[in-house]
Amino acid sequence: MLIVVNLMSIAVFILLAYALSNDRKQIRWRSVFTVLGLEFFLAWFFTQFAAGRTVVLGAANLFNWLVSASVKGIAFAFPEWLTSNDGGPNFVTAALLPMLLVVPLFDILTYVGFLPWLIKWAGLGLSKLTGQPKFEAFFSIEMMFLGNTDVLAVSKRQLQVMSARRNMTLALMSMSCVSAAIIGSYTQMVPGQYVLAAIPLNILGAIAVSAILNPTRISKEEDIVVQVGEEKEKREPFFSFLSGSILSAGKLVLMIAATVIAFVSLGELMNQLLGILGLSFLTLENIFGVIMFPFAWLLGFSVSDAFHLAQYMGTKLVTNEFVVMGEISKDMLAQKGLFANAHARIVLTVFLTSFANFGTIGMIIACFKGLVSQAKNDYIASRVPQMLLSGVLVSLLSSAMAGLFVW
Repeated sequence: MLIVVNLMSIAVFILLAYALSNDRKQIRWRSVFTVLGLEFFLAWFFTQFAAGRTVVLGAANLFNWLVSASVKGIAFAFPEWLTSNDGGPNFVTAALLPMLLVVPLFDILTYVGFLPWLIKWAGLGLSKLTGQPKFEAFFSIEMMFLGNTDVLAVSKRQLQVMSARRNMTLALMSMSCVSAAIIGSYTQMVPGQYVLAAIPLNILGAIAVSAILNPTRISKEEDIVVQVGEEKEKREPFFSFLSGSILSAGKLVLMIAATVIAFVSLGELMNQLLGILGLSFLTLENIFGVIMFPFAWLLGFSVSDAFHLAQYMGTKLVTNEFVVMGEISKDMLAQKGLFANAHARIVLTVFLTSFANFGTIGMIIACFKGLVSQAKNDYIASRVPQMLLSGVLVSLLSSAMAGLFVW
């Protein structure tokens, strides 16, 4: 019976996205179902075959090797930061400071023409397969390992020539990615094979959900990829270009750090105010846990287990995935209590493996603010509820797909 409910949940999540779409008539259902079919296949492949997990692990290790090089620079400037938090995950050193290497590196790849070449061919193949525009197709692969802020930062020129509506599509998709810099931290706290399966599932889910929530038709003339040097202006000297890229990355790190601190602090302030009013039980986590309960039940759980999982889901939305992973890590890895159930382990792990939370909304808006015009940024900022909805629906859809094959 529960597996039937789990299967039905996929249709429910798609129908919910359809009901809340901002332009239902423009939805390209053939493209959406193609992507969903591919996601279904990968969920089966990654959960049932070691070969599938090996492919994803190899790609993740490649990017982890790249990001690990940033540790040398961080250790030189802030050695104590690498040993803080009792050696556990540190958001600043794991997710933000590596951007000082990653962003300039991809700017260099763009400067020499390699990244535009890769975008051209990877985007062409993926867009033909999924029916998505070239850049959006490549963007989905690029953010699979780089994370939302890094991939947006290295796409600055593209964002500036795209319409506000296409920028909104990227904002919706960005709610559902992770960063290669923290994949290693995830795999230390929850089952690594499920983390690695979740990453591509979330990306495909992001394509499908954004295509329903924010369907955008573009002409052949608009379906282009901007390249450095394609215009007539004189190319900037390399080291001048590199210095500017590093400074821009530094400003972006500060902007994101300030936004995350503010959002997390505001959430805690709300909880404390509710406590002063004698409503200490009515925390934001519990409120969203109640909201998430019916969706957790649809993923194939009894009422009691569903409410327990919904609490974790609500906490993740209000805080972030690190908070929940730290709380459940011992029981999850020891397969104790609720997590003696393999279905619960994969469903919650996949749900947690993304940046979909309130803090990420602030990060994305802050990132766009530093990259595009005020008008485009205002367009995105005025649609914050749709961004959160996209992140939640993608996490639920990926969890439903993966959980369908593990009981």
